[in-house]
Amino acid sequence: MNFINTKDNTKLYVKDWGSGQAVIFIHGWPLSADSWDEQAMAIADAGYRAISYDRRGFGRSSQPWNGYDYDTLSDDLAAVIEYANCKDAIIVGFSMGGGKVARYMSRHAGKDVAKTALISSVLPFRLKTADNPKGTEQDAFNNTARALNADRAAFFSDFFDTFFGVGTPGNTVSYELLRNMSAIAMQGSIRATLECLKAFSTTDFRADLTHFNVPTLIIHGTEDETVPIDGSSRLAAKGISEATLIEYEYAPHGLFVTCKDRLTQDLLNFIRQ
Repeated sequence: MNFINTKDNTKLYVKDWGSGQAVIFIHGWPLSADSWDEQAMAIADAGYRAISYDRRGFGRSSQPWNGYDYDTLSDDLAAVIEYANCKDAIIVGFSMGGGKVARYMSRHAGKDVAKTALISSVLPFRLKTADNPKGTEQDAFNNTARALNADRAAFFSDFFDTFFGVGTPGNTVSYELLRNMSAIAMQGSIRATLECLKAFSTTDFRADLTHFNVPTLIIHGTEDETVPIDGSSRLAAKGISEATLIEYEYAPHGLFVTCKDRLTQDLLNFIRQ
């Protein structure tokens, strides 16, 4: 297996497929790089270098006690970009991963990044506050933390039904896939799962948006109940100067599965521009 070391000696598991311009995929919570396999395979087959990695605390990466804040997570992304030794990477962040893209653009000045893509992203700010009325109440995140502590496996079973829009028109997902996603989620440490929940639910990225200085593709489903589009991508698109927003009508949060062919094609079109 391929691992790289971060500056605090955390080991990150990396998949590095194909050759050419690098496309770096950042997975969402509470998954691993495996969630990007189908898109990464298609991107590599199309003549690009597809790189994905397990976030610290998840998948096959190390499970340190600390480092689940977005500053550290963006430093981890910087380590992956340095490993790739590329000067024109395209960074694709899904859900929580969108925050890592934003913090990298501000904290690391977008070094060696040519384009960015945000898929079902948590940007710009998930928490409901007086000046962010479209966010989600703190109580909802508190309830999630309590459910994770009480019975993590049971929580994930219900969570992924919503994540993939099970039972909603046009969103067909197999039972086997749902079981696999739950198994991937259970690979993460409980500490990492809870700390990352805290990070993506409370980190305000509104100031980071002005640091996007490259073409940015934003894709989000209109029926996303996990990260509702009104409080996320529609706002982010207004705050990022070179953003193009594509809305997938009726799509849920996990559109990398429910709309996989369309997503792959939209990403390829964007990469080739």
